[in-house]
Amino acid sequence: MSRRWRATLLTAGLLAAGLTGCSAKAPTAERPAAPADRSTSTTPTPRVPAGNAPTESFAVGVRQLQLKRDDRSLPVTVWYPAAGTAGGDPERSVAAADGDFPVVMFSHGLGGRPDDYGALLTRWAAAGFVVAAPTFPHTSRGADGNVLDVLNQPADVSYALTRVLALDGAAGDPLRGRLAADRVAAAGHSAGGVTTVGLFTAGRDERLDAGVVFAGTSLGVGTAFAGATAPQLFVHGELDEVIEYAAGKAVYDAVPWPKAMLSLSEGDHGRALLSDGAALRVVADTTVEFLRWSLYGDAAAKGRIASDATRGGLATFDNHL
Repeated sequence: MSRRWRATLLTAGLLAAGLTGCSAKAPTAERPAAPADRSTSTTPTPRVPAGNAPTESFAVGVRQLQLKRDDRSLPVTVWYPAAGTAGGDPERSVAAADGDFPVVMFSHGLGGRPDDYGALLTRWAAAGFVVAAPTFPHTSRGADGNVLDVLNQPADVSYALTRVLALDGAAGDPLRGRLAADRVAAAGHSAGGVTTVGLFTAGRDERLDAGVVFAGTSLGVGTAFAGATAPQLFVHGELDEVIEYAAGKAVYDAVPWPKAMLSLSEGDHGRALLSDGAALRVVADTTVEFLRWSLYGDAAAKGRIASDATRGGLATFDNHL
C-alpha cells in the first residue's frame, strides 16, 4: 500500500463515530435542486433485462456462513425470502421460498456488525432479495478498528459473493436453485460505503449490476468508476456529522452511469438506518424500488422511486436514473 493511500485513509478515522454519532455537526453543503424526473435521459441503461419483481411480501429466513479468505475470518449473515407467512421476525435456517432471487452484498460501517442493520436488510429480503453481509475482521465491533483495512474489504466482499453464489449449486443447501447469480448488487454504510464505492472503482467486480451507498465517500478507493453500466443510488444526511454531505455528493457527481441521490434534510450519519421510524421507511421503500428496477428490471418500480423518496417531505431526490 502506498504512503499516499495510507495518508488518505488515515483521514477516515472519523468513521469510528459512524454508528454512535457525535455532538458536532458538519457543515451542510448545498443540496441538489429537485429536478424533474430524468428517467428518459440518454444515460446508459442497465444491463439487466426487463422483467417483473415479486408483488407479494415474503417471510424472512436468516443463517450464518463461516467463511475465511486466507487468514481473514469472514462470517457472513444471510437474510433470504423464506417459505411461510410474511410479517414475522426472521427465523433461523428455515426453508427458502420458491423463486429465483437476486443477491445484495451489504457492508457494515466501522464499529458495526450486520445485525445492526437488520431493520433495513430484512425489508430487502422480504421484498425478494437474498442479502449477504460479511462481518469484517478489523473494522467490526470488537475488532482492532484498523481503518486502513477498509482497502482490503472490497476483495473480502468479492470473495464472499463467490461463496454465496456457489450455494445455488450446492447439493442439499437451502438456497440451492434459488439464486439469480446474474443479478447482483453491492450496498454499504459509512466505511461500508467506501467498500461499496471501491467495488465499482479500484476493485471493480464485474458481476455487480447496481450499487447503494449510504453516507459513503471515496477515501482510498477513488472515483474512477469502471466496467459495465451499473446504476447507483446514494443516500446521505445533510447534517452528517462524520462524513460531510459534500464528500458524498462529490462521489455521486463522479458516477458516469444512471444515478440518483436521496438527501435527507435532517439526516445525520445514518442512525435512521438502525431503528424503525419515518426516515427508515422512506429509505427502505426507495431502496427496495431501486433494487426491484436495477436487479429485476421492473419498469413500474422505477416509476415509483421518486415518489417514495419524497414522501413526507423528509428528503429531496436528484434523479438521473
